[in-house]
Parts: sequence; structure tokens; C-alpha cells
Amino acid sequence: MKEDSEPSHGVGNSQCTEPQSTPQPGPTMETHNVQPVIPDCDCGFTHAQDSNATVPLRLRRGGSLARTLYRKTVADNELRHMNKAVWYQTRLAGCSAAVRDCFVRMDCDEETEAFLADAEAKSESILLQLWYSLVKLLLGWFFTQTSLNGFLGRGSMFVFSAAQFGRLLDGHVGRPGGRLLDIGAGDGAVTVRIESYFDQVSVTEISAPMRRILARRKYRILEIDNWADDGPWDVISCLNVLDRCSRPTDLLRQIHETLTPGGRAVIALVLPYQPYVEVGENHEPEERMPIQGSSFDEQVESFIAHVLDPVGFLVDKWTRLPYLCEGDLNQAYYWLSDAVFVVRKAEGL
Repeated sequence: MKEDSEPSHGVGNSQCTEPQSTPQPGPTMETHNVQPVIPDCDCGFTHAQDSNATVPLRLRRGGSLARTLYRKTVADNELRHMNKAVWYQTRLAGCSAAVRDCFVRMDCDEETEAFLADAEAKSESILLQLWYSLVKLLLGWFFTQTSLNGFLGRGSMFVFSAAQFGRLLDGHVGRPGGRLLDIGAGDGAVTVRIESYFDQVSVTEISAPMRRILARRKYRILEIDNWADDGPWDVISCLNVLDRCSRPTDLLRQIHETLTPGGRAVIALVLPYQPYVEVGENHEPEERMPIQGSSFDEQVESFIAHVLDPVGFLVDKWTRLPYLCEGDLNQAYYWLSDAVFVVRKAEGL
């Protein structure tokens, strides 16, 4: 999931509900290497960092740190007053009746708000953020962003709360138990929110610093080349990995093959689809998933029809959630739009 980038949307107007398919310049979520997406609306989207025009003249004449801190203050104030309900909305206009029927609407619950408050508190520690920036400047030539975040213990991600995960997986039935495999677990910040639902939890991760964090959390770490040998699995989570790996369809087939007969996979994918492989020539994947459409819901429909269905998966439920990341000296946190699916094997497969 978190294997090579940070989500980022930047500060957005509260009335925006649908992103454009073309990314625009701006701050990036450092481990996803995806540019923020400007909402496709006429609501006057602004970002505190877009221009010196937002900075008082006395600060424009001062140091760059003063300007950065001023812009951060403006950006964080926008974040505090934005309508977070838009993170969870989708028009469903580009979706078939079957896809609309399995959509589950979520909201910004207490656990999500707690993550945002913690991210804001960390971003306000100026000395800590300056240290992060210095290390990134010095070591960024030698290490991937994921490994740097693991080394610094920063950049944790948030996909869903424990309650949101439980609602997706089993409605309000309770604890499913069984064996969970979390593919690309990063620092385990997401895994730890859902581990109580299972009897046994295993993870995979390629970044050495992240693996050390996972080891400290006492997770059983499997190698990316042979995790399937340890199956079958009752639930496999694959969160924001498909657009970061070189052969996503092969990974989906492996997941399908190693699930128990009644098993399910939880798949999160950032939309609009913009694949980026952290390690490799030109950062291009060997295979691009055939996802079509310009809006969020059109790409959801296309992903189901052109990727999940051919592999042999049926969608039980899906939702739209913000893929959140801790912030920096620019603003308290960043986000991208995630489509999160709970899928199972089609009968006879």
C-alpha cells in the first residue's frame, strides 16, 4: 500500500466533489509521488502556497521560513473549516445499478478525526519538520521516499478506521477471525487498526526501514516472492499497492488463488488511476491496468469491469474514503481519493 508514495490533495474548497483526471502542479504526498488533483468545479479552489499574492508584503520581504509558516497557517485554517463530508461522496452517475447497490457511504468518524488532530500537532512542531526536511535533502539522493519515511518514523497513512473496516467487511456482525495478510503494510499504521478482527496477522513489505518497524510491532513478515506459499488466507488486504507495483494483474491473480473458498480481499486504489513504480526505470509499470473514464465513479465502474471481473472477483461492497497522510511544513495533512472494495471469488473459480 503505502509502498511508494504519499497521498495529496492539498487544501480544497468544501463544495468540490469530483476530481479532474489530469493532475495539476502542487505539493505531493511524498510516498505516492502523485500530484494533488484540482476538483472539477467552479467553486474557486485555492491553495495557500499557490502565489506570493497571499502573503503580506512585510513577509514577502522577509525570510523564506516566515513565508512558509504564514502559508501553513492559512492552509491549516482552511483545513479546519473545510467540509470533510466531500471526501466520502460520489455521484454514482457513471456506475451501473449493480455497482450503485453495493456502495456503502461512510463519514469522518472519531478515529479519523483523531488521526487528523495528531497529524496537525506533529506538523506544528517546527523543529521536527525542519529536521525532516534536512534529512530528506541530504539523503533523498540515496534512499526511496518510503525508506526515508521509515527511517524518520514519519509519513504514516490512514485508509480507514477500525469501525469503517468492520462495516465494510461484515456490516455490523462483528469479528470475522481467521488469517489476515496485509500486502505492502508500510509501517503497519493501517494494519494495527484492523488486527483485532483476526486470529493471526502476517504482512509483506520491501522497504528495510519499514520492515524494522513492522518487526518492532511483532508482525510476522513474509517475503514478497513467496508469501503465497503460506496461504490460504481468509482475508488479504491490498491497500494502495496496485498502482505502485509493476504487474498489478499478476498480483490480483495471486490474491485470488491464495484465498480460502469463502475468503475475501480488501482492495484500495487511488483514483484517478496514475501508476508509479518507485523502483525501476522511468517509474513506469510493466503493465497498466485498463481503467477508463474521467470521473471517479466512471473509473470505479471500469476497474470492476475490466480488472476485477476478468480475474474472477465479485464485489460485495465498496466505498469512497480519503487516503490520508501526515503533513509537513506546508500543511497539516494531505489526501487522495481512494476507492475501497471488498471482493470475493466468483462461484466455480
